[in-house]
Amino acid sequence: MPELVDAPCPYLDAQWLAETNGQKVTRTGVDERFDPPACGFWGYGELPQATVLVRHMPDEQQARAVVDWAAPIDSTEPATLPGGWDGGRAGGPDGAVFAVQRGPVAVVAWSDQAQSLKAQLIAEQVIGNLGL
Repeated sequence: MPELVDAPCPYLDAQWLAETNGQKVTRTGVDERFDPPACGFWGYGELPQATVLVRHMPDEQQARAVVDWAAPIDSTEPATLPGGWDGGRAGGPDGAVFAVQRGPVAVVAWSDQAQSLKAQLIAEQVIGNLGL
């Protein structure tokens, strides 16, 4: 998981995230070991209410490995987005994940909400904002 330090997310607005995930954002953080940085958004709990990871890998196989790490194929439902994005999704009482890849790029969104739709909406917004 990303190691987040306090800073605004450069590609995802905190107010948009709050409205989409259904919780006030009290703090944001980034992990600049990644390009673009991974982003986390906190509410009132100790753990982030949402986390986003975008990885530009050397090849498609490694991008699929990122998706399988976040949303293992044997324990998640298939996920697709227009434009050739494929991966996995899952939701439940412990939170949700939506992870997709296209070519060498992987996008993973986690939400502390039970519905994987919220993680999907976050991933879609990130893909659009970054022009992926």
